[in-house]
This record gives sequence, structure tokens and C-alpha cells, in this order.
Amino acid sequence: MRNILILLFIWTTFSCKNKVKDAVVYEWIPMEVTATAYNSVAWQTSYEHPQITAWGDSIKPGVKWIAVSRDLLRKGLKHNTMVKIDTFEGIYLVKDKMHYRWRNRIDIYMGKDIEKAKEWGRRKVQIEYAVPKDTITQP
Repeated sequence: MRNILILLFIWTTFSCKNKVKDAVVYEWIPMEVTATAYNSVAWQTSYEHPQITAWGDSIKPGVKWIAVSRDLLRKGLKHNTMVKIDTFEGIYLVKDKMHYRWRNRIDIYMGKDIEKAKEWGRRKVQIEYAVPKDTITQP
């Protein structure tokens, strides 16, 4: 029994890596955007695949996802970027792209609740998006 405890102690000591050293530190970049809402229904997304995003992710009600206008992609809101929205709790992920005609806009995914999306309408909101600090270039 003693040998097993010693082996268990050695295994746990040497198998654990220093997770703190590998932690990613983010800079949260603020921005004002126009926010609308969308649902995973054929007439709002894709008639053939309303549950598939432009990047191929399978969307389902309950996830905290947003779509972004393509000009925001160039500003750093790329696929899987974490986003905080001032009027919502939690962190949303960029999982979809909007049509080319939209500028400075996000679309908040609201499942299949069309009434909730209509109530939301269109608003100006403050967001913050995460960029890993080591990727930010200093002037």
C-alpha cells in the first residue's frame, strides 16, 4: 500500500504541468457597434442549412454566439473571438459572418425565439472583444 501511495504521489507530481505559465492573457478592446438579433430559421439564414454558420459550426438554441459584419473581421473579431456585450451577461463567441452589405454590426443569436429577436430590434451597444496580449503590436 505504501508503494502505491508513493507511486501515486510521484505520478501526480510529475504529470501536472505548470498551467499558469501557459495561461493566455487578453487585452479587451472596447468598441461601439449596432446590434441586431437573428434566429436559426431558414428565411433568416440559409434555406438549405439554417443551423450551420458561415464557418461551418452547428448552431443550436442556448449558445452565446454572435455573427459579425465582415469589416469587424479585419479589426480582430475573428472566428471564436470572445466578446462581452454591455446589455448581456457572460461571454459570447464570434461564430458567424454577416452579409457583405453590413458594416460595424453584430447579430446576436437568439435561438428560434423570433419574438425575442423582434423585441430586441436594432440598438447601439458597447462591446469588448478579447485579443491575446502577445499578438498586439505596440506603436
